[in-house]
Amino acid sequence: MQPQSTRSHISPRRLAALTSVTVLTLAVAPSAGNGHLSPYPSTPGAGPSTLSRSSAHSPCMIGSAREIQMSEGIPTIDGYAPSTGTVHALTLMIDFSDAPGEGKALDRYREFFPQTQEWFRTSSYGRLDYRPEIPIPDWLRMPKSFREYGIERGAPFDPGYRKLVDDLVAAADPKVDFRSYDLVNVLMTPNAGPSALDTVLSVTFAGNPEAPTADGVPVANASFVYSRQDDGSGSLDRTGYRVLPHENGHVFGLPDLYTAEGGGAVGHWDIMSEDWGANNDLLGWHKWKIGWLDPRQVHCAAGTGTREYALTPLAEPGGPKLVFLPLDARSGYAVEFRTRAGNDEAVCRPGILIYKVDAAVETGMGPVTVYDSRQESGGCTRSPNIHAELSDAPFTPGQTFIDREAGIRIQVLEPTTPGSGSEVPEYHVRITRT
Repeated sequence: MQPQSTRSHISPRRLAALTSVTVLTLAVAPSAGNGHLSPYPSTPGAGPSTLSRSSAHSPCMIGSAREIQMSEGIPTIDGYAPSTGTVHALTLMIDFSDAPGEGKALDRYREFFPQTQEWFRTSSYGRLDYRPEIPIPDWLRMPKSFREYGIERGAPFDPGYRKLVDDLVAAADPKVDFRSYDLVNVLMTPNAGPSALDTVLSVTFAGNPEAPTADGVPVANASFVYSRQDDGSGSLDRTGYRVLPHENGHVFGLPDLYTAEGGGAVGHWDIMSEDWGANNDLLGWHKWKIGWLDPRQVHCAAGTGTREYALTPLAEPGGPKLVFLPLDARSGYAVEFRTRAGNDEAVCRPGILIYKVDAAVETGMGPVTVYDSRQESGGCTRSPNIHAELSDAPFTPGQTFIDREAGIRIQVLEPTTPGSGSEVPEYHVRITRT
């Protein structure tokens, strides 16, 4: 399928990206080692190994067969970069003879930082100390022209990419010890390749132990960012960086949530679904998956009967954040409270977000489905590059989600303000399982 022009809309852009999903996911094959560049002793470790859980959560830790690429299952398999503690990101700005760097390389770096650091700090409640490091602050010239590499958004480390990484490592090696970093960001000069409005080349190869090596370790978790993520709304200086936290989400083991409909399954409720336009956060499930929530913040509603649960806004630190109702060993419903705060600047209808997580569905094929409380309403946002129909998906007091086949009923109750001087509201949900 040929790439299509987006005309400042998400859908065709994502449709073009999906043409390569099948081969891209081969980058996520399980690894025998730790998969990332040398870990720091002070770092608590990768999300998969430090996932906050208890025995009470066991029924909710859905899994999948190992051949499922970038599964939503918990815990995440080994091979990805750390997602908690101090994470060191080697960041290189490269150019080519037929696409020389325009302006200073540090200007390219500043398109993504410190915004990306701040995004991760906010989303993780400070649990991820993301440190981009630029041992080479200038453009790093590749020995071949961009055209000679034949770069396309295709299979991981195909001949073109493998040669590019080999040349990149050789050029950087005199000044870079690759063992000192957990992941690699390669920021291409924006004039290399087509505009992001025409074809998406930005890609991440994650958890790939067969990647080219540098200083004896595989460059197994690397994000390559091309062009500029300009949605045509005039907000490039505020929103253009968001492609990088999306791509880095993959090095932490998170899948693409967009589908052939262009974000139609999740909309703007997770940056792994829509990363153009206004800011947005991760789903609560993803925050648990990569170690940003404590056991007391996650309720596993596996039993039968009726029980009420309190939820505080996902954007606010502390308090209960997620209720999960397992359906079987592979899937279940997640329930969380979303508001316009933190990274969720585009939320236009706060309330209880309900979605299904399926660990047996691969990245880019719709592993998460958000349920719309107001179907065919047209949504409540007019912000560009947001899937409008799902923008008013949250359930509000008096509304009920029902899955008759599974015997599940989720009723949203009136919000309350907890004691102890807190002004952060709580929503309560009454869940019945028969």
